[in-house]
Amino acid sequence: TMQYTIRSTTDLSPPDANWHRSEWQTAETLTITHFPWEDSGHRPSVEARLLYDAQNLAIIFRVEDRYVRAVAEHFQDSVCTDSCVEFFVSPLADSQAYFNFEVNCGGTMLLHRCPSATEREAGRATENVSDAEGATIAMATTLPQIVEPELTEPTIWSVEYHVPFALFNQYFGAETPVSGSRWKGNFYKCGDLTSHPHWGSWALVETARPNFHQPDFYQPLVFA
Repeated sequence: TMQYTIRSTTDLSPPDANWHRSEWQTAETLTITHFPWEDSGHRPSVEARLLYDAQNLAIIFRVEDRYVRAVAEHFQDSVCTDSCVEFFVSPLADSQAYFNFEVNCGGTMLLHRCPSATEREAGRATENVSDAEGATIAMATTLPQIVEPELTEPTIWSVEYHVPFALFNQYFGAETPVSGSRWKGNFYKCGDLTSHPHWGSWALVETARPNFHQPDFYQPLVFA
């Protein structure tokens, strides 16, 4: 199996979407290399890094892209149709319930608490994280919020956001991770309504059609 090690830091500065910032150089880099589904042939180069401190989980994506657009502008708008990077993460060892952090290149986010199959059978539905709770996530991007018309030239963009562990505690009862804690997750890139749709992942998803909601394929995220 593959796994990603989340290194710790004590000097997490506010997000600025700067991939080259010194503290990000201490983080492991993962790449989105699997594009298993039929697509437009546009397969951008996508890297991501994670760090954590006592309060927050921090994530940054860097995308060497093309055919870039963003029209979703409100929290919980459907951002997967834009140029979008996604991080799905399950913080509980004994449950596949997860958060789906979906962020377009303009920094607009969709975030739900998605139930495990067991929870769903017991009647638990998908829950929207509220606007007020979403506002606790610090966000930075290198592109403007709205990118329309589409950028057709090669474009490099980054997004960085910091998620308070309090949010994981509230929605999952998850303890704040310490060295040795193990979560699970996957990372994705998509652009459903760009001129060149594509669907990529870090851990391979073996489904006939593009579907990122597949916790069976999540891989370990280990806190160092």
